[in-house]
Amino acid sequence: MSSSLRTLLPDIGRILQALAGMMVLSIVVGLLWGELFAIPGLLISAAITYALGYLSLRYGTRGSVDKLHGMMVAALGWLLVAILGSLPFLTISWTAALAPGWAGAFDTPTLAAFRHPLNGVFESMSGFTGTGLTMSVHENTLPRTIQWWRSFTEWVGGVGVIVLTTAILARPGSGSLTLYESEARSDKIHPSIVSTVRTIWWIFLVFTLVATLLLWLVGMPIWDAINHAMTGLSTGGFSVTDNSLASYQEPLIEFAMIPIMIAGSIAFPIHYLLLSGDGRSVARDLQTRWVAIYFSAGSIFLIGLLLHFNTYGTSLQSLRYGLFQFISAASCTGFQTADIGGQWSVLSQLTLSAGMFIGAAAGSTVGGIKLIRLLTLAKGMIRRISDVFYPESAIRRFEIDGRTLTDTEVSKELEEASIIALLGIVLLVVGITGLLLLVSSDVYTLENVVFEVASAQGNVGLSTGITGPAMPSAAKFLLMFNMWVGRLEFIPVLVLLRALVYGGSR
Repeated sequence: MSSSLRTLLPDIGRILQALAGMMVLSIVVGLLWGELFAIPGLLISAAITYALGYLSLRYGTRGSVDKLHGMMVAALGWLLVAILGSLPFLTISWTAALAPGWAGAFDTPTLAAFRHPLNGVFESMSGFTGTGLTMSVHENTLPRTIQWWRSFTEWVGGVGVIVLTTAILARPGSGSLTLYESEARSDKIHPSIVSTVRTIWWIFLVFTLVATLLLWLVGMPIWDAINHAMTGLSTGGFSVTDNSLASYQEPLIEFAMIPIMIAGSIAFPIHYLLLSGDGRSVARDLQTRWVAIYFSAGSIFLIGLLLHFNTYGTSLQSLRYGLFQFISAASCTGFQTADIGGQWSVLSQLTLSAGMFIGAAAGSTVGGIKLIRLLTLAKGMIRRISDVFYPESAIRRFEIDGRTLTDTEVSKELEEASIIALLGIVLLVVGITGLLLLVSSDVYTLENVVFEVASAQGNVGLSTGITGPAMPSAAKFLLMFNMWVGRLEFIPVLVLLRALVYGGSR
């Protein structure tokens, strides 16, 4: 191993220690629900993960904490978390099979699917990246411990694995800031990055409790409310029911979930301002205003499509399904209440695909390329066109999101937005091409494939029926790659791959 790659190991070790702590904490769920067969699996998983973390800390070497280091830690850390986070799925599925007297009726084909290691890795990658595509056919038959682990991975992944690690195992010096920024975050709430991430977690915890109470008050059972609050606020979309939120057939639950998904789509610093009583600053925030405009316009357009194609029998049903599904897609949550693949028109599916590709606010829990980048590109294009009408000596301002940028800063912002958008499109096309070669064209249409890849790369989780334990292994690897690169906004993963090819040299 090259010396530059060895410098990653201490930070990787801290991330794995935090993951092991999540596994130990989950033992409480097994004890509370009497699922004793799950406890050995969690202990084994935690022991393996902690041991690898300990070895990484012991044999790693401290190095400079620059942008290259941060990106490589983020990409490799998320990959290892997804792989090791699959251990509870694998071990519990086997302890259930080996101890039928303990497991009882839980050893179902749905749980048995996780005895295939790749299915567990897929579920873990989907969970930690906040995607929600699943290898579970009947989620309601899973043990409560596995249901919890799925929700817990999304809850932690929504805020960020590195954010969690920084909050509980703070890196000394400026390293924490570099790692924080490597996870596609930039805004700080406090001058100290450790204080910032701890405040983020307090906000997230309070909002999760409020969301749980809201869902329980509208009729959702308390266990379901806890899990759906966690996966809704983290815009993850895993469910503990057989057919996502459609299982309840209750419009009140669906409408109660909408503000929860919207809350997950807004940047954490804005939540902090709101909780601090600074409503004026919230109203002036560019991203928050455009989240409202984008969600409203997209929902209206989709509702219009459902009415135009007579997808549902009444206008009220079109309003119900169009509003919920667009916000679920654009917020990158992925709760599903409609048969999108089998019932919706091509244009309706593509509208949701576009929503999943874009996402909502940067600094929130959502995926996609983010609205702020789209706004930056749009404003840059308008500026470039209008430049023709001004003399070369004219001094012009470029303002966005309350900031006045210099020419150098404008070039940097536009370059970053252009690169992210271009990489998003390129990798989306690669994913679509690959999946078209791997699935049956007699069963799934082009729009189905576009939708599925956009859902994976946007970390959404809505599905047209392609994703499942029976899909080809190569297709599982392909969608996992799209989930991984989508969560980290492409560049860190490409930086890691380049470093591995060239041995970490610059």
